[in-house]
Amino acid sequence: MEYSKDLSIVISLFNEEESLPELVGWIERVMSENGYEYEVIMVDDGSTDASWKKVKEFAERNPRIRGISFRRNYGKSAALFHGFKAAEGRVVVTMDADLQDSPEEIPEMYRMVVEEGYDIVSGWKKQRFDNKLTKNLPSKLYNWTARKITGIKLHDMNCGLKAYRNEVVKNIEVYGEMHRYIPYLAKNAGFGRITEKPVQHQKRKYGVSKFGLERFVNGFLDLISLWFLSTFGKKPMHFFGFTGILMFLTGGILAVWVIAEKLIQQGNGLSFRPVTEQPLFYLALVAVLLGFQLFLTGFLGELISRNSQERNHYNIREEI
Repeated sequence: MEYSKDLSIVISLFNEEESLPELVGWIERVMSENGYEYEVIMVDDGSTDASWKKVKEFAERNPRIRGISFRRNYGKSAALFHGFKAAEGRVVVTMDADLQDSPEEIPEMYRMVVEEGYDIVSGWKKQRFDNKLTKNLPSKLYNWTARKITGIKLHDMNCGLKAYRNEVVKNIEVYGEMHRYIPYLAKNAGFGRITEKPVQHQKRKYGVSKFGLERFVNGFLDLISLWFLSTFGKKPMHFFGFTGILMFLTGGILAVWVIAEKLIQQGNGLSFRPVTEQPLFYLALVAVLLGFQLFLTGFLGELISRNSQERNHYNIREEI
């Protein structure tokens, strides 16, 4: 497939007016030095400062710079979704607007995609300048969990600096807070050639971070949701049905065992406890009811899945 540009650089920004002039100048210098045909797509995620005014000034001066402005703050995933939708370059690079990602890394990442054939090259901030207690340690735990669940061996899943083949970003849908897991979305879409490149982490020069510690909790919950949807999204009965049957049978066997034990003791003239006085009996009934409800949940999930417009959506690599 022929592309009109070598590179599309997608930048999500929110209240970054101080860093934008330096960032744009840095990108323009690197692009000029390497002779790329490029575009910069700056998505203003509802900034309340003069960020959008700056973007419009850049676009008037340089026709390679394009801007998209949201009426309010929707989040990074929404910004990347629209940036990916607009991207026309052979390779799409994402980076943050806070000057912590270096444009100097882009040429090598571009080469790895074009010449080595990778679908995604993810940045790895091997040496960080963030607070160790509030950023580094939670980030390491978060990335370790992500590697175990996704099976993707990346040290820094959430690094904003990444390079993608254009085909990748056109075949995935980024929504909610799923921008953290674009490599996993790509893997589930059939793009499995994913690698990482150590990149230089710049100290924040202006402003403050827009993300707090809650992102790690939300990120873990999103990861569980994404894993469940990718594994059982089109076959919910495999999870709910199996779990329901297992609980139903376990509860049923326990209930029968409690009743049978009481009848045997009663028949032999031994002392016995009434069934209704045994906590195990009530636990068994709860297991039976939950198992039945889980099975019905799986059945309803199958009905919804079979009527979904996406039920036969598959990514085709090539047709001859």
